[in-house]
Amino acid sequence: MLASAIRHCLPGDLEHFIEQDAAFWPLRTISYGFSDDIDRLVIDAGVPVRVVIPILDRSALVWARLAAEWLALVSHWVPAPLAGLAAARIAIQFASSESIALSGSWRWMIALQGDAPPAPAEIVAVWHTLRHSWANPVPDLAQHDCQTLINLWPLIGTAETIMETGGDVRLLRDPQSNLNGYGCSHRPRPWAITYASSTASSISERGYEAADRIRLRATAEMLISRNRHALSNEANQIRRSIARSLRLPAGSAVVLAASGTDCELLALAIAHLSTADCPLTTILLAPEETGSGVPMAAVGKHFAIDTANGHDVIKEAPIAGFRDDTALVSIPLRDEKAEVRPRLDIQADILEAIESALHRGRKVILHVLDLSKTGLLAPTMSFLRDICGRYAGHIEIIVDACQMRMAPERLQAYLALGAIVQITGSKFLTGPPFAGAALLPPAIAKRLSTGRLPAGLNAYSSRGDWPASAFAAQNLPSGANYGLILRWSAALAELRAFAKVSNRRKALTIARFKATIEGIIQGHRIFILQPSPVLERESEGWDTARTVFSFAVRRKPDSNECLDPSEMRRLYHWLNADCSEAFEDPSERTLAARICHIGQPVSLPNSYGGKTGWLRVSAGARLFSGEPSHHHLRFERRMDRELSDLRIIFDKIILLRNKWSSLSALDPRPSYR
Repeated sequence: MLASAIRHCLPGDLEHFIEQDAAFWPLRTISYGFSDDIDRLVIDAGVPVRVVIPILDRSALVWARLAAEWLALVSHWVPAPLAGLAAARIAIQFASSESIALSGSWRWMIALQGDAPPAPAEIVAVWHTLRHSWANPVPDLAQHDCQTLINLWPLIGTAETIMETGGDVRLLRDPQSNLNGYGCSHRPRPWAITYASSTASSISERGYEAADRIRLRATAEMLISRNRHALSNEANQIRRSIARSLRLPAGSAVVLAASGTDCELLALAIAHLSTADCPLTTILLAPEETGSGVPMAAVGKHFAIDTANGHDVIKEAPIAGFRDDTALVSIPLRDEKAEVRPRLDIQADILEAIESALHRGRKVILHVLDLSKTGLLAPTMSFLRDICGRYAGHIEIIVDACQMRMAPERLQAYLALGAIVQITGSKFLTGPPFAGAALLPPAIAKRLSTGRLPAGLNAYSSRGDWPASAFAAQNLPSGANYGLILRWSAALAELRAFAKVSNRRKALTIARFKATIEGIIQGHRIFILQPSPVLERESEGWDTARTVFSFAVRRKPDSNECLDPSEMRRLYHWLNADCSEAFEDPSERTLAARICHIGQPVSLPNSYGGKTGWLRVSAGARLFSGEPSHHHLRFERRMDRELSDLRIIFDKIILLRNKWSSLSALDPRPSYR
């Protein structure tokens, strides 16, 4: 009966959606078909497993999502009733994210829609309807299954929903655009042209599937064990994977953090373990070219209005347990005209700041910048070795490597100096935003065996973020950051793919990327490419080449005056939007409709006494490794496509600049599709 009911007659766009969307990966190994003779899902869990999806309207996608999740959970040994209910919760979240309006025939699922768990009687009612979709004998819903579902309710969700948690308000999806505060998505967005790795990128197909596999495994383990211990296990696995992938030396430790700015706060907290009785001076290089919250976190102040653990806080207010007398010294890397300052001048300022702090009986925390938002590196490794020897015991080094535009050998060299290295998986690696980690060298990792971290850190970090042996973290709340676990799972998938690319191909990719950008800008007077000094590293490698290209846009082709930061922010938003409404010519409408996501503008002073906005296009890990869906393309053909997309970004900017008045009136907003 089941076989005869299967008809491969789903409308082409829906069938293509299921085949291409990463959310349906569990259906790849399952025989499934479609029928317009039934009004509900039918699952035969025999051998082989077969699924029949009713064709009603776009809700067919919701049935397919339910089937994929249900079968995947059962394959992980979750009892069918509990698996089905969890799968229904996932399916209705999927419907919401896809803006699929469910008709009255779906009313039985409404109880699963809210953030608050349904009552036991509502869960039982849902199961009475849902069980008819399971063609095989199925046990009754056990009473404790309802309680399990209620207890785990906040943790049962789609990967994209969970990845919105464990950060701050910028992670939340705008219901109008279906994008987060960075203009990107926790669901793949392959139609968007993306060169935004200096800021944040939408998750890739590869990253989404990696995160969703971890989500599925954790969900199954939590449903079976009826507790949340699986999340701490997954956090441990993430830390081990980071250490292994980056080849960290024995005795090192990895601490997970929601973001690069959270890493800054963790590093300051760790410094308190050895300097509780000594005032601190923090030296920041070019804070205007790091995260906006870094200067606050560097002195132990709240840097947003909410925290990774869901606490509402007052921005810039002191965090409990951190010293309130920590001093901040900022050293610019650019002069008043945005020109890069001489290396010796920067080093002289660093030495002066160190000497001044030590003279006043303070311990120094020096921040190394590798790299800044516009690709600057300071100071050099030889200078760091010199001051570490000269001021041993009086200075600590923290390396802001959150861009992650470096080979593992560079990280290892910093750790060998005894430095804490801050990294993220969300810049160069192109994982989802808000995936940070602090890498601790062996000597500093040992500090975690005694003392207590500042009490206020409990708003930002949990015990599961730290090594199990970290006695100092025992005062933090139990558990782990589920959203962070999934975001790092996606980033690690990108790291593994990038690591497989040969050094020769990495060099060739960067060379073609650089040549294309320089050719575009030289061919259009409207653009100005920001000069960038050569990266002073101790040995050659792909990470000595420039991968972040900042550019300004002239107000007129024959003018030296450029768009200011507010105007460039509008342009940045329009690039990430369908702007076709402002145009009549078919070819212009096609170009204006293309979605282009690039790096947010950086505000820098100019020679006219004002500010210029500099947009950025950057080579991220995906440019080197490619998307899995592009693996059928030869390297040269894939790069031709990638660089053709890069040209479209600049073509769209020219088009938008020429229609500025009309676009200002319309003000198109970014959107997921």
